[in-house]
Amino acid sequence: MSPPPPPTPKHLIRSHATQVNVVYISDDNERVYSGDLSGTVVITSTRSLRAIASWKAHSEGLLGVQEWAGRIITHGRDNKLHVWEGVREPERTLGGSAALPGLQTPALCCSLDVNALNYCRFSLLPLPEAARTEERQALVAVPNLVESAHGDIWTLPGKQRLHAAIGKGGQDTPAADGRGVLNARGIIMSMHLSSVPHPHAADRARLRLLCGYENGSVTMWGYVRDDKEISIEGIGWEALWTVRLHVESVMAMAVSPDGSFALSVSADHLIGRYNLSEAESAAEPKDACTVSRTKHPGNGSIAIKDDCRVCAVGGWDGRIRLYSTKSFRPLGTLAYHKKNCQSLAFAHPQLRPRANSPVEQSGDRDDDDEDNMTEQEKKERTRWLISGGQDSRVAIWSLMEFGKA
Repeated sequence: MSPPPPPTPKHLIRSHATQVNVVYISDDNERVYSGDLSGTVVITSTRSLRAIASWKAHSEGLLGVQEWAGRIITHGRDNKLHVWEGVREPERTLGGSAALPGLQTPALCCSLDVNALNYCRFSLLPLPEAARTEERQALVAVPNLVESAHGDIWTLPGKQRLHAAIGKGGQDTPAADGRGVLNARGIIMSMHLSSVPHPHAADRARLRLLCGYENGSVTMWGYVRDDKEISIEGIGWEALWTVRLHVESVMAMAVSPDGSFALSVSADHLIGRYNLSEAESAAEPKDACTVSRTKHPGNGSIAIKDDCRVCAVGGWDGRIRLYSTKSFRPLGTLAYHKKNCQSLAFAHPQLRPRANSPVEQSGDRDDDDEDNMTEQEKKERTRWLISGGQDSRVAIWSLMEFGKA
């Protein structure tokens, strides 16, 4: 029996005039966020497939967008990170349309000056309820303001820099080729901020910052001091492990939703897998990491499904290739984008309540009309994969159930 033909996109979003740099789907699968090269962000309803909001968030291209605590975070190449208030979904009249010029612009809540030289997206870590204050509700990691090879961690919405120049203390080792080049890693290309339980205090946690670098290496940095909450010049941060699996720069990195492993892609044909907890405890960290060789060089984006079994890799040829995260057996190829597939995002398996949604519903709107979706339609939406391409298109794919295949 021959395999089914490769699928075509279920839906296309044509709200952008320039290349789509980033895509993101909300936790409740209700909204797709997309940002383009001109700095425009569009919020699209997954029910109506119409735009809810569209605004010029930055003067240059988008690096990242994400929902957070009823707000919207955007990160641009204009060296700015903005936090926006939620928007109100406009009422629709019978036969009315949702044309972009009439859509709302969310109010700007606060801004943070950042360094966007290296195209590295921010990483957000919401704090647990017990640790939150009015000025400290989340931590955000971005490249250092001065040196792109190092990282900074700030508080939101208070905009206090807790840690500066993470990695600076470990950058003074000469390169292995004998040239004596300082900062052999190069600039940070991708980062992920997380925390782990403190070994001696149940009510505390220790920060971890996973960084992918220009030379193809990935390093896990850990803050090991207990006497000081704030650090400068990278003091108190140690390189817990470093592994180099790529021969080219790390172009994209994704951490699994359960935090157990990370995947990286590059201009080469390799996919790196890093078992995070094992690498930290192993005598030789490389033993906890594997590299898979594919037949397709030139990859610029990667995403991991919530079940941690499937990953999607976006290529410079516009193709999206699906792999098993365990064996890296190819699961299929999606073809629509004519040029580079810039960003990918999987929908979530369980629909979650709309609490803290940055999009408020109109008081005059009948929510019952919104819920006129069959169970089959809701289930299908949890299998969506969102892709954004250099061709200025956002494609929505409906995937099969790989676990049953």
